[in-house]
Amino acid sequence: MTHNEHILLVEDDSGLRELLQEELEAEGYAVTACSDAESGLLALREQVPDMLISDLRLPGADGLSLLPAIGELTPKPAVLIITAFGSVQQAVESLKAGADDFLTKPLEMDHFLLSVSRLLENRRLRSELHRYRSLMAVEQLNGIIGQSPAMQQLFHQIRQIASADGPVLIQGESGTGKELVARALHELSPRKGKPYMVVNCGGIPAELMESEFFGHAAGAFTGARGQRAGLFQQAEGGTLMLDELGEMPLALQAKLLRALQDGMVRPVGSDHEIQLDVRVIGATNRKLTDLVADGSFREDLFYRLETFGIQIPPLRARGDDIQQLAEYFLARFNARQQRNIQGFSDESLSILTRYTFPGNVRELQNAVERAATFCDSPLIEPRHLPQRIREQPQQSPQSAASAELAAMPMPSSENAEGLPDLETVQRQYIHQVLNATQGNKRKAADILGITRRTLYRWLE
Repeated sequence: MTHNEHILLVEDDSGLRELLQEELEAEGYAVTACSDAESGLLALREQVPDMLISDLRLPGADGLSLLPAIGELTPKPAVLIITAFGSVQQAVESLKAGADDFLTKPLEMDHFLLSVSRLLENRRLRSELHRYRSLMAVEQLNGIIGQSPAMQQLFHQIRQIASADGPVLIQGESGTGKELVARALHELSPRKGKPYMVVNCGGIPAELMESEFFGHAAGAFTGARGQRAGLFQQAEGGTLMLDELGEMPLALQAKLLRALQDGMVRPVGSDHEIQLDVRVIGATNRKLTDLVADGSFREDLFYRLETFGIQIPPLRARGDDIQQLAEYFLARFNARQQRNIQGFSDESLSILTRYTFPGNVRELQNAVERAATFCDSPLIEPRHLPQRIREQPQQSPQSAASAELAAMPMPSSENAEGLPDLETVQRQYIHQVLNATQGNKRKAADILGITRRTLYRWLE
């Protein structure tokens, strides 16, 4: 039998201590045995156990002296107090001090092992509930998760833009969640409840695009036996999201511009225009300014779409969001697959938070699902993570931010006397502090004497 839980046993009677250790290890528990409260406290500092089993009467300090240290641990270990001097008063004192149960000597072994199993199961359930509550507490906006300053700014933009009615241009790397942002804009707008249509501009043959967007009249072309409503007509009153906007042919861009300017569309083969009320949201992972420069995207359409522009931050710039997202995806996997994986080992979290995730949130979600599928232990260990994440040279998000800061263009760094200006010195010093703290923004903010929010703002 294998339980994997770690138990700290504190008992001064050497014979009983050895017996309990043997019985617990026979059940599959890992046991650290100590003979007094002082050595028990040292063991607590070295490794947080899943459970503490302690005699009430010990040489020097009693077993209750361990409970304040236990109460400071997260998650809190289960606590079982045993004693030969059992009384109602002692039981009450133990439970008030934080113990979960109380047994008196002589111990009945089956009863003892059943109590251990029950208390550990209760702890597992409490831990699972705490994790789910923590996930529920993570700030979300219509399914978009994030507490980093970059995401707080994004949430603020979405709430503001949702109530407006002009076209929106969402830009961001692949996998950052552009469609989630578009959906949030629709759901938070007065158009909620009306049609929400999504079309991938890169997935429609160029010769069929105009018909798909604007519809066609009967006989407009070979095979057009009847009239057909296009995506704009189907989205009447609602929102049309144009994904991979940079793939749209120039000829269609001109007609899209007309639709954005006056709301009029003309079906293929028709002599009449149709007035429509549709909000258009464009999304792309390509840099449209480069496409405008090389002539493959209309400049006037770009500026019309950018009435409200949103830039989604890459995952590597979102700091602690990586761990929160990983826990969120794991909880979803557990619920869907009826698994009970308790979380990530410290080493796994370190690997995840230091990886740059070129595929962003989508890559993280896929990595967590793969790791959970192959997980054969209570925690996801490094061996469960994809090989490319384990082995690729890694850089922490904080270090990435430091590198981006160092790469920022400097203003004129010297004056007539050859001395650097204040902004240059400040930027260089922040970079130096981030390097010295290995990208730890909490430590860097403490050294700089500012809040982490201020540091994030400076980095942005």
